[in-house]
Amino acid sequence: MKINIVMVEPEIPQNTGNIARTCAAIGAKLHLVHPLGFDISEKAIRRAGLDYWDKVEIEEHQSFKEFLEKYKVEENNMYFATTKGKHVYSEPDYSKMDEVFILFGKETKGLPEDILQKYIGQTIRIPMRETLRSLNLSNSVAIVAFEILRQKNFENLEEISSYFK
Repeated sequence: MKINIVMVEPEIPQNTGNIARTCAAIGAKLHLVHPLGFDISEKAIRRAGLDYWDKVEIEEHQSFKEFLEKYKVEENNMYFATTKGKHVYSEPDYSKMDEVFILFGKETKGLPEDILQKYIGQTIRIPMRETLRSLNLSNSVAIVAFEILRQKNFENLEEISSYFK
């Protein structure tokens, strides 16, 4: 299973650093779609990712349009994470997929509304109380990514720490 985490115009370096660390830990590819709200070499993003930067595969795209031209929605298992999602993130059967793309929008605005409307059937959400706006972006990525891994029985991940062996 190849998991692709796609960050569309992320704004907060610490979130992206945390997401990169999650991607390194699970072997997911991280796509960064420009414009970014920070410089990838900033100390804050490096600190949040700790020493995992050399363990994560990162692909940068100069625009969302460029990303969608390279990875066509119709040809890939692609899901759009949004608080307005039509499906709960655990509904898709990821276990039957060889590769999946999960797209997340910028912290302040999410994904573009026209894209969400065009692909409404592929929108996913994390259930939460109505009175709250959203979860932290890096937490949302971890929740969805680990559901995909759970459905694949945590394939290729260590299940029991060597500490307990």
